[in-house]
Amino acid sequence: MIVVSDATPLIALAKIHHLLLLRELFGILYVPQAVFDEVTASAPTRPGANAVRRADWILVRIPVDKSKVAYLRADLDPGEAEALVLAEELHADWVLIDEIKARLAAENLGIKYIGTVGLLLLAKQRGYVSAIKPLLDTLRSRKFYLSDRVYQGVLCQAGE
Repeated sequence: MIVVSDATPLIALAKIHHLLLLRELFGILYVPQAVFDEVTASAPTRPGANAVRRADWILVRIPVDKSKVAYLRADLDPGEAEALVLAEELHADWVLIDEIKARLAAENLGIKYIGTVGLLLLAKQRGYVSAIKPLLDTLRSRKFYLSDRVYQGVLCQAGE
């Protein structure tokens, strides 16, 4: 399975000390240079910065189609734009992305996506975590926006 990630899922999972769920779920994870830089260089004390920098299972790739990245940059940040172009170039099964504008762009490009909350649900379904409610609560307490409707819906899906 080929999976490309934007910065937000990496940072969010690092905030709740579950970054390694990505390795358990996917083995290898691809990130574009802009995402790697956003997580590790632009804020070196950010949650996940050291873990991402040292992770041998996170592979940095630079998207080839610079003009497509530039086009997407009209509406998206550098990491989102590069993640979508890289996902398209690698024929990724999924791009990990949370922001609404980036999800809409992924849909327009025909790229499947999953966000941080969906990853936690997938991890529970596959037996990597026993409960997601405490993880969602911790995310929310660490300034990860999650509407009450989504929160309740995910807990219902998870059987919690």
